[in-house]
Amino acid sequence: MKQRKAGDSAPVPAIEVDPDLSSPELYLNREINWLEFNARVLACAMQKKVPLLEQLKFLTIFYTNLDEFFMVRVANVYRQYRAGTPASGPDRMSPARQLAEIRRRVIGLTALAQEHWRKKVLPKLQEKGLTIRRYEELSEKQRQFLAEYFTNEIYPVLTPQAIDPGHPFPTISNVSLNFIVQLRGQDGEVHFARLRCPGNVPRLIFVPRGKEEKAFITLGLSAHMRDTDILLMEDLIEEHLPELFPGFTVVSAGLFRITRNTDVEIEEDEADDLLEAVKDLVDQRRFGDVVRLETAHGMPVELSEFLIKKLGLKPFQIYRVKGPLAFANLMALYAADRPKLKITPRPGRMPAPFLEGNIYARLRRGDCLLHHPYDSFVPVLDFIQKSAEDPRVVAIKQTLYRVGNNSPIVRSLIEARRRGKQVTAVVELKARFDEERNITWAEELEKAGVNVVYGLVGMKIHAKLCLVVRREEGGVHCYAHIGTGNYNASTAKIYTDMGMLTADADICADVTDLFNVMTGYACRRQFRRLLVSPDSMRSGLLDLIRQEIALHQEHGDGAIVLKCNQLVDKGIIRELYEASRAGVRVHLLVRGICCLRPGISGISDNITVTSIVGRFLEHARVYWFRSGGEGRMYIGSADLMPRNLDRRVEVLMPVLDPEIRRFIRNRVLELQMRDNMQSWKMEPDGSYVRTKPAEGEPAINAQLMLLEETPVENIDGKENDI
Repeated sequence: MKQRKAGDSAPVPAIEVDPDLSSPELYLNREINWLEFNARVLACAMQKKVPLLEQLKFLTIFYTNLDEFFMVRVANVYRQYRAGTPASGPDRMSPARQLAEIRRRVIGLTALAQEHWRKKVLPKLQEKGLTIRRYEELSEKQRQFLAEYFTNEIYPVLTPQAIDPGHPFPTISNVSLNFIVQLRGQDGEVHFARLRCPGNVPRLIFVPRGKEEKAFITLGLSAHMRDTDILLMEDLIEEHLPELFPGFTVVSAGLFRITRNTDVEIEEDEADDLLEAVKDLVDQRRFGDVVRLETAHGMPVELSEFLIKKLGLKPFQIYRVKGPLAFANLMALYAADRPKLKITPRPGRMPAPFLEGNIYARLRRGDCLLHHPYDSFVPVLDFIQKSAEDPRVVAIKQTLYRVGNNSPIVRSLIEARRRGKQVTAVVELKARFDEERNITWAEELEKAGVNVVYGLVGMKIHAKLCLVVRREEGGVHCYAHIGTGNYNASTAKIYTDMGMLTADADICADVTDLFNVMTGYACRRQFRRLLVSPDSMRSGLLDLIRQEIALHQEHGDGAIVLKCNQLVDKGIIRELYEASRAGVRVHLLVRGICCLRPGISGISDNITVTSIVGRFLEHARVYWFRSGGEGRMYIGSADLMPRNLDRRVEVLMPVLDPEIRRFIRNRVLELQMRDNMQSWKMEPDGSYVRTKPAEGEPAINAQLMLLEETPVENIDGKENDI
């Protein structure tokens, strides 16, 4: 993780420019750039001013991200490596080189994370009374309690598995915690066994120190943690391994974990039942090809060599871990009742338009913007719930991608159907890692009589749409909600997203037509107002960039601001290079992967790239073009990646209200471009530099200022220069 002081410039690479801007040097590798993003997440965990349990949270996010990276992205590169596939990305980096560079960077990042945990977070947690102990550090009284707990609660669940000619090496499920155990029989012969740590037993065991205590706290966190020690379940199991192998001597044991390829494809065109096909996919994912083996740092060499041989792994797939394996599970500790060790939560505001009694009458007067989590997600839930209850509403249509557990949206749709309304739910079963949950919701909705549609063959439906059809005086009227994020009340508290409620006739007609495309046999290439992938979004965005170039050449002052999660698509990047070469100023607010190189003389010297990684996960997509001073803006669900533009159903809607457009442009985008507290600037070599206030410059934390509605100097309602 490269961190230079703000103002230090990275060397600008000398690049020979092809006429069509196809030089590999112009495009960063997406996997390596993703690791730069995860490095920024880790940097958040390592900030001294971040409360202690927030540091723990960022560490768990770092490790969760890394797990998914190996399960999907590294698995794909490894598949290409084994197949001998030549370099295929715009950067032309070979799979072998990618794997080598990924390993080098991951080892460096995890070393930083492990050191921060062991030397900083763990000791400070102990100072605050949240003490994680090793078994040998516990008192004799605590060990007696633990022996009883092991016998009654854990031992019956464990299933040791012998490994010998009669018992082949067992199939190890993805990201499970396991012991490999070396044993010696009474005849002196050496044996091996595998033991899985149960996934349905709490990882953290809370052991009271008090003499009067009779029980363990295993399902929650006590408010009085100063009188309690915490033991990891695997430490207790390791201590009691001999009890699982009577008649044998435990010679050595080591903890390990494997990561498998979860990017299993469905042959949708050959599947008679998509629901059953996705159920099969979830089962297959648990036992895909092994991509990574993690072993505890102290594992004896003979044990690791045994595993490597049995799993058929290459040396670059092996990672030794100092610290707890499956670190993401330690997020359970965040639930401790220690508010001083966390950031104080703040409920979202209730915007004035939603304090009125009749939301439909308000929407007929104009559009309403919600900016989460600064604005509460409750108005979205209320809009759908009131529509479910309103006797004038005749139909509700909704897309569902990741809705979470105990979804109030699903309950509202079921209630609407119970009241006799026509209800359609387009449930995306192929939402990665949410398939099982979405299958459950789909079956629940179908039982209630909701018309459930499972998407389209060959592409995911990622658009965030809700359409309400209401019979009123003068005829039937439609109302729509279009968002940048999922209909998930939990993530709406930690993801920054935007949603627009509108009664605009053209937009509602477009949403109606799009639902017909998703549920029936309708075919539409163009819509009245919306940009919709896979048909009109790519061409629409390219046209907007080209129009900005033309207007700049005629009038000057060309400017583009694009805010998204990922910028990968070569066609979009090439057009942004063309805009920069024409003199258009381009500011990219890209939280995650950005394959474009800014600041290259003669190519991208008019482009800046900023990444904000902070308290909230930046998730909104906003695309703004000066358009000769008029200002054109779109918000929606699509990132600038080939999959979003070509292989998904995505929607970008125009922001038609000038006041809303000015608010987003000046209050949100401008503020984030000026952030100097939690933002990072990309250098031409692809590295990132954390920004800091210059001497005499005010500190600007965009997320905090939006949360507190802090006025900002020069944010005056005019569309400022970038």
